[in-house]
Amino acid sequence: MNKSESKYFHTAERFDKALLSLLEKKSFEYITISEICKEAGVNRSTFYLHYENTRELLNETVRYVLENFAAYFSVDEKSIGNKFRDCDLQELVFINKRYLYPYLSYIRDHQRLFTAAMSQPVAFQFESVFQSLFDRILNPILDRFQYPVSGRRYVVMFYLNGITAIVLEWVRDSCRKSIDEIMLILQQCIFGAWNQSAIGALLNQDTQ
Repeated sequence: MNKSESKYFHTAERFDKALLSLLEKKSFEYITISEICKEAGVNRSTFYLHYENTRELLNETVRYVLENFAAYFSVDEKSIGNKFRDCDLQELVFINKRYLYPYLSYIRDHQRLFTAAMSQPVAFQFESVFQSLFDRILNPILDRFQYPVSGRRYVVMFYLNGITAIVLEWVRDSCRKSIDEIMLILQQCIFGAWNQSAIGALLNQDTQ
């Protein structure tokens, strides 16, 4: 990266962080360019060198958030979608420490951002994020398990909304419970509190 590119990315990151900070306080549609520039510590002319409007900045900021989230996972997890057709079915069960720990770690470290995102799903483009997640990961997994196509979106929404509800309650409680405790609660809800041996095995499953 040359010097001019470095300066560009540094400025863009300041805008991304400024918008995220404002989104923690108010809805996107009420955020002005002047507020963003004040929060970022730059002038309006600099804003217009980078973006045409606040929507264009928002699109970049969402990508910034997703990239930071992905950084919590290993390279192997980032490319998990490439091996769906060949891997063992057990590897497609994501409710284990390998995947839950980085996911919950990110949320613990970005509690205010997570709360803001949950309260403004349109601004954070959840519909397109979900569609991408469904197309690239969830649908191929259900295909491997031969789950009926007609019911896939229903079961995925039940699954994701249940996890989100537990995590939201954890954040409302300022993440006072440990990540291990939340992982156990998630697995008990999904696999049944009675199935302690299976839950124990999943909790301790590493990256082997």
